[in-house]
Amino acid sequence: MEQITLDWGLQRRSYTVSELTADMRSVLAGEFADIWVSGEISGAKLPPSGHYYFTLKDESAQIRCVCYKTTARYLKFKPQDGIAVLARGRIDLYDARGEVQLVVEALEPQGHGALQFAFEQLKRKLAAEGLFEPARKRPLPSLPERIGIVTSPSGAVIRDMIHILERRCPGRHIRLYPAQVQGEGAAEQIAAGIEYFSESGWPEVLIVARGGGSLEDLWAFNEERVARAIAVSPVPVVSAVGHETDFTIADFVADLRAPTPSAAAELVVCTRQSLVDGLFGAEARLRQGARLTLALRSRQLHAVAIDLARLHRTLGRRMQRVDELEYALRDGIRLAVGLRTRALDAVATRLVQRDVRLQFAAARRRLESYTAAVNQAIRLRLSRARGELAPLSAHLAQLSPLKILDRGYAIVEREGPGERKIVKSPADAPVGSDVRVRLADGELAARVISAANERK
Repeated sequence: MEQITLDWGLQRRSYTVSELTADMRSVLAGEFADIWVSGEISGAKLPPSGHYYFTLKDESAQIRCVCYKTTARYLKFKPQDGIAVLARGRIDLYDARGEVQLVVEALEPQGHGALQFAFEQLKRKLAAEGLFEPARKRPLPSLPERIGIVTSPSGAVIRDMIHILERRCPGRHIRLYPAQVQGEGAAEQIAAGIEYFSESGWPEVLIVARGGGSLEDLWAFNEERVARAIAVSPVPVVSAVGHETDFTIADFVADLRAPTPSAAAELVVCTRQSLVDGLFGAEARLRQGARLTLALRSRQLHAVAIDLARLHRTLGRRMQRVDELEYALRDGIRLAVGLRTRALDAVATRLVQRDVRLQFAAARRRLESYTAAVNQAIRLRLSRARGELAPLSAHLAQLSPLKILDRGYAIVEREGPGERKIVKSPADAPVGSDVRVRLADGELAARVISAANERK
């Protein structure tokens, strides 16, 4: 800021834009450091930065608002258009646009409770993601040896659960992750306990528990962080929060909801007597099944024995038939061999009586005579054909146009549709035409640049 003295003695203060906005911010920060503003949310936006931007308005005015990411994660509900709210924050000046804005640090809906509104909002969000689907619920192990519990180490809840577990089925291994179950930081501790058991892989089943209370008391189990920790847990989770009439987000996400912590202990393990009864029942069913199986197998074996006897009789008849066919085959073979032997003897006798070597010699002489005559006739015919071909070849050579090309002449052709046309006059190849010049040893490609008709 500069002090400028005017000619008539007055001083004028001069600011830069940055100095002016800085001074305005100081004044606003001093006067409006912690205020509550009521209005209706409009134009709510959530860019990738994680900051919420919206406008608070009433019948005659509006003000821009921003809720930074570090604060937004602790809001009990997310800003939505059309919601009447009570916003707590401080007035600030945004230098880039020179605009006054409200930096929101807390939001409460007007007309109904903030916690109930946040509960319904988160419930709709997680349901849309499929975290409440029955298909993703896993069954609990029938008799877990290792049980993890996330709850407060003090109070009646943990004592009642341990008492019930020991009474119903002694000898179970129990590990407690002590967590605050109410107030600030409770959601983080509960989620940390679930994540601890998930990463360790020690328990076969996990119980998240707390006694009854108001909606505010149970709110830690409605936090999104706790719900997502339950959803990704590889260990089946039992939610036992509050009384039978209390419902939390953890109840909807968990694999099983127990109406109370004591009921969770009863659901996780069965009694020793129920185990004994189950074993006796299984033994009775096993005996009955074994008797039924033996009876069925006995009947099947009897039927197989009957079938085997029938099969033996059938095989005996078939073997007898095979023997008969074998005897008949042997007789047939002996008869056929005898007939072929006699026929062979007769042929051998005739061959001996007639010497074929003389016949072969006479035939060979006739073949040699015929071969010599044919060769002589072929030579005479070829000699006469050569005599007739010689003058014709000489005459053809004299008439061949290729002889003319050997003397330096050429044939000019022009490409026509489908064939080449011989150029006989300049009219057949106008100026600019592409032509082919055939020589004695090849062809030339040329273009006509001038033409003259010398014939008069």
